[in-house]
Amino acid sequence: MTTTFVIEAMAAANAQLRWKRREQEEVNDSDSSSDYSDDEVVIRGRSEPVETRPILSVQRAANIDHFDIVERVEMGQMASMFFNKVGVNMFYICLIVYLYGDLAIYAAAVPVSLMEVACGNHSCSAGSVKYNDTESCWGPVRRKDAYRVFLVTFTLLLGPFTFFNAQKTKYLQILTSLMRWIAFTMMIILALIRIGKGHSEGHPSVAQISGVPNLFGVCVYSFMCQHSLPSLVTPISNKQLMSALVMADYILILCFYSLLSLTAIFCFDSSLLRDMYTLNFTDNCDVLSIPVLRYFLGLFPVFTISTNFPIIAVTLRNNWKTLFHRDGGTYPWVVDRIVFPLITLVPPIIVAFCTHDLESLVGITGAYAGTGIQYIIPAFLVYFSRRHLEPVLGRDAVNKHRSPFHHTFWVWFVILWATFCLMFVTANIVLTDAKN
Repeated sequence: MTTTFVIEAMAAANAQLRWKRREQEEVNDSDSSSDYSDDEVVIRGRSEPVETRPILSVQRAANIDHFDIVERVEMGQMASMFFNKVGVNMFYICLIVYLYGDLAIYAAAVPVSLMEVACGNHSCSAGSVKYNDTESCWGPVRRKDAYRVFLVTFTLLLGPFTFFNAQKTKYLQILTSLMRWIAFTMMIILALIRIGKGHSEGHPSVAQISGVPNLFGVCVYSFMCQHSLPSLVTPISNKQLMSALVMADYILILCFYSLLSLTAIFCFDSSLLRDMYTLNFTDNCDVLSIPVLRYFLGLFPVFTISTNFPIIAVTLRNNWKTLFHRDGGTYPWVVDRIVFPLITLVPPIIVAFCTHDLESLVGITGAYAGTGIQYIIPAFLVYFSRRHLEPVLGRDAVNKHRSPFHHTFWVWFVILWATFCLMFVTANIVLTDAKN
C-alpha cells in the first residue's frame, strides 16, 4: 500500500517539475516580449496568477502526460516539494535515525560473524552449541574481547571511507547480490535436506504472542524499500503494469522469507538458533559437512555487509549536510571533512561496542525509524502531494500512477496502524524491562 503511495507521489513530483519548468519558459517568453506580459492570464473577467491556472488545457494541446515518471525524484526532494520546513526536518531526522540503526547493525554483524568463525569449534564432533560471551576464545582472551578486537579492526578498515565519497560500486553490488542469492539458496536447500532425512531438531510452538512486537520491527526492516523506490522505478521503460509488478515482487519476497524462516525453525532447535542465521551452518556437520562451504556461510555477512557499510555511511553523512544546509551557505573545511564524518561514524560504533544483540537492534530500528520511512512518510507524501497539485492541475487531471488505495481513508488507516504498532512495541519494551 505505502509503496503505491510513494509511486503516486513520484508521479506528482514529476508533474510539479514539468509545471515549474513550463512556467519558467512562459516567464522567459514574456521577458523577451515588449508588448505584453504573460505573468497574468485573464479568466472570466479577472486576472489569475500563472501558478494557480490549471494546465489541463496545455496538457491536452501538447499531448503530454505530465505524470510520466521520467525524472528521478528522491524522497528528500519530494519532502522539500510537498512538506513545510518542519516536515522536511522531521523527514531527515527519521531517515538519519534509520541509517544510524543500519550502521549499528552492520557494525555489530561483521565482528559477530568473525568472532563465531574464529572462536567457534568447527570440528564435526562439536554439534550445535550456543556459547556465552564470557567463555574463552584464545586462552585468556574471552569471546566478547575478541568481538571488540574485530570491531576495532572493522572500524579502522572501513571507517575511513566515511571521509570520502563512494562511487562506481556497480560491479561490487552485482557481486554482492550474487553472493546473497548463492548463500540464501544454499541455506534453504540444506535445511530442506536435513528435514527430509528426519534429522531436524526444531519443534516450534504454533504461536508465541510475546514475539509479535519484535516481529513487527523485523518485518518492517525486512520489507524496507520505500526510500529506494525512485532509483528502482524511474529506469523502468514500461510503467503501465507498475502496480501488478510491485504486487508480484512483494509476493515473491514474502514467499522467500517464509521459506527461509519455516525451514529454519523446523531444522534447528529454537533455543540454539542464532541471531545471525548463517552461523547455524558453521558448527554442525550434520547440516553441512564441507569445511569450505561452512566457512563461506560463516563469513558471508562479512563480505556483503562490508561492501554496504561505506555506502550507507556516506549516505548518512550527506543527509546530515542536507539537514543543516542553508541556501547560499557553505561549510568550513573542518566541519565538512571532519565533523560530519565523525558524527556519522562514532555513534553506531559506540552502540555496537556496547551490544551485539542483533535481534534487538533490528527490531528497534525497524519498529521506530523504519515505521516512519515505510508507513508515515509515504502516507503524508501522497496526501500533501494531492493537496498541493489540485489547485495547479485542476480536479480533472488524472494521475495514471494513482494508488489503487486512493481514498483518503487508506492514508489515515496507515497512520493509525503505524501509531498503534508503535504503542504496542513501546509497551512491550517497557513491560519487558520492568520484569527484568
